[in-house]
Order: sequence, then C-alpha cells, then structure tokens
Amino acid sequence: MMRFFFASLLLFASLGSIGARQEIQGNIIKNPGKPLVAVPDFRASGAAASYVGAFNSTVASDLQSSPLINFVPKTMYPLQAPQQPQDLISGVASPSRGAYTPQGKRLSDWSLPPVSTNYLGMGYGAESHGNFVVFGWFYSTSPTMATLQQAQVFGKVYTASLDQNGAVDAGHRFAADILAQFGGKSLVGTRIVFVSNRSGAKEIWIMNWDGTDQRQLTRYGSISTFPSASPDGRIVAFTTYAAGYPAIQMFSLDTGRKLPFYNQRASMNAFVTFTPDSKRIVFSSTAAGGPAQLYMTNVDGSGLHRVSSSGAIEVEAKINPKTGADLVDVSGRSGLPQIYQMNLEGADVQRLSAGTGEATNPAWSPDGEHIAFAWTRGFEPGNYNIFIMDVTSRQATQLTANEGRNENPSWAPDGAHIVYASMRGRQSQIWVMNADGTGKHPLTDRGSNEKPVWVYAEQ
Repeated sequence: MMRFFFASLLLFASLGSIGARQEIQGNIIKNPGKPLVAVPDFRASGAAASYVGAFNSTVASDLQSSPLINFVPKTMYPLQAPQQPQDLISGVASPSRGAYTPQGKRLSDWSLPPVSTNYLGMGYGAESHGNFVVFGWFYSTSPTMATLQQAQVFGKVYTASLDQNGAVDAGHRFAADILAQFGGKSLVGTRIVFVSNRSGAKEIWIMNWDGTDQRQLTRYGSISTFPSASPDGRIVAFTTYAAGYPAIQMFSLDTGRKLPFYNQRASMNAFVTFTPDSKRIVFSSTAAGGPAQLYMTNVDGSGLHRVSSSGAIEVEAKINPKTGADLVDVSGRSGLPQIYQMNLEGADVQRLSAGTGEATNPAWSPDGEHIAFAWTRGFEPGNYNIFIMDVTSRQATQLTANEGRNENPSWAPDGAHIVYASMRGRQSQIWVMNADGTGKHPLTDRGSNEKPVWVYAEQ
C-alpha cells in the first residue's frame, strides 16, 4: 500500500461588524446569525440589455454561494423593485395608514415579511461609449435609519467590456463589494492552476477563479504535474517529464516563459512549496539516494540545504504562509502516509493526523491556523475525502462524503472557499466549495482535471 501510494504521487469600503436580525419570519434562513441580503434583477437598456442577464445570474450565484450571508430567494421579493435611489419613496418608515405606495418602493417593504432582509442591493445597466456600465447601490433596511442617505451603504459605477465576459466581470465585482461589507475578501482577479489531459497529455492549465477563461500553459506532450504557486502570484512551479526524467520547472505568469532552475541529479524532484517572500522553496528529491527527502534552495535552485533526514519518504511539503517558520508534509515514517509538522530545519517533528487511514495533500489556510487535507478515514482504502483540521487542537471536520474520491484541496485567499479535485465518474474534475463543505459546484467538465492550486498575491 505504501509503495503504491508514493509511486502514484510521482505519476500524477468596509463597514466593520454588521449586526443581523435575531428573529426572521419564514423558512429561508440557514443560519440566523448571518445577515440577509436581497438583490432584485437589474434591468438594462440598449445594447446592454443583451448581457444584463449574465450580470444578474453572476451576482446571484456569488451571493448564494457565500458563507458570509444568506441570500433571500427572489420569489419572496415585492413585484416592483427599485432600480435607482430616485425610485425609493422618501423616508424609510412604513407609509401612514390609508396611504398608498407601490409595493417595493420603500425600504420597509423589504425589511418586513415576507422578504425580511437586512440589506438591499439594486441598480441598472446601460451601454456607454461601447462599454457595459452598471450603476449599483447597496442599502441597509434597518428601521433605525432615519433617511435614505443614512441607509445607503455604497453606490458605485462598474465599467466592463460590452459582452458576456464583461457582464460576468461586473457581476463579480458588485457581489464582491457587497460581501466586503461583511468581512469578505474578493476573489476577483485570482486564478487556479491545475493539471488537465484534455489536449492529449497531462499539461498545466490555468483558469479564472470562477472557471472561466480556461487555457493551456504548457505544451510538452508529456507529463507535467504537481503545480504550486508563489505567494506573490507571479510564478507557477511544477514537475515535468518533458526531458525524460522528473525535473522542476519555474514558469513566469508575467512573461509566459520558463525561468532558470537548477535541478538536482535525482530520480525525483517534485512538490515545490514557496516561502512567504517567494524567494526560497522546499521540495522533495532523491538527490542523496534512498527515499525522497525535503530540501530547501533559492528560487533558482541554488544554495541546496537538506531539511529532513527521516529515513522514510517525505513529500508534499507546504510552508506555513503566515509564519514561514514551519511546514507540514506527508511522511511514511509511521507506516501509512500521515501528515507531520516540523520547522524549516527539520526539527520539532510532530504528527498531526490520527494515524488511521492514509492522510495526504495538506494545504494551509491563509491564516496559518488550519490545514485542509485528503483522508481515507472510515472508508475503503484509496477513497479519499476532504477534511479540515485546526492545527492547534487537532480537531478534524469532514467536508465531503459519498461524493466519489476527493483530494488535492487548496484554499482561496478569503479563507472561506476551497478548490479540490473530485472523481465522481470515470474522470476527475475541479470543484469548489465553501470551507464549511456547503456550496459545492464544478469548475471543469472537459477531459480529466486534477491537482488544483489557487493563485493569488498575498496581501
């Protein structure tokens, strides 16, 4: 089992704290502690009308999948939704007895049942100078707000290309600005690298965080695998067999060209992880003969320094992105592959995983307090599922179950999403989910796709 496992590895504007209503009418809330947000569909005129549907579906999808809020279903909305501040009746309070106002034209129409939302997003789209332009606003519906001006959280203009991609981009940005009010970190501009065989060989590919713009980075016609990304978001490292043996290659996302790297003369050079400053790496190599061990070098492969000396195979190292002082890896020192933690000198070694089943693919959360990993606990050998662990308490939480084979997790920069590979049929695909295991959905559907890594510049 051990030999098979390791052989397979080689082949492959802020508002601060915002309170939420404590009592909510109806059955639309998953977590009563989360604020409710309603965003009726935007309308658009002229050429922009052809693309506003993509904008609306993108906003709804981003908000529905967020673990930070509860998105109120559109079936609960009033028939008449405001498109701009001028559509709102002056004043926030309910109309006086006997007075008639169109339903949906007061913020109180949204704060009371059946909508019962805490916040309302609204706006409209238009074509301007050949661009897709969206005017968006976000309001608090709290009855404590005496005027519409006080209730407005933000108002922004979003300009994008006048096409489907532009509308999607504008939708992502509007949703990101809404989620930022609740502590969310925008994923717009982040990317995911992964391995795909759709071109006939395993090559390195890249896509936007939402699965759009999938494109091929390498064209070696050979096996290229085990991608990783530098914390500054500028370099992708991977192992390629293009020259007939496993060699690490550094690829610049800035220039689209490979960077110089000195490989050790070894039967294995793989599993690169970067230090937080992106200047050094740790990787696995059989440079000294015997089982693969962990080594540290500069980012160009110079200055070789051995980290581990366990006598057992050491692979899949990941340096803590917050401290840069310790790492986790997968080791065979206790028999079955398990996850261990050590400092960058190879000392202070301690096992994190429980010792039962096979534990692999560790990935640090951005705050350096949790790891996501794949584990066969409670299932037949080889059927991995994704777990997250609090490194301090060693408490593990299962995120996937009864959904095929799930492995290779990687965290988003917001610490609230995880991308992973899921084999639910004959081919593996890239999926993404919230860090609590909800909101699972696929990002790829062509060929077999695996080993995703989120690429972003650390803030």
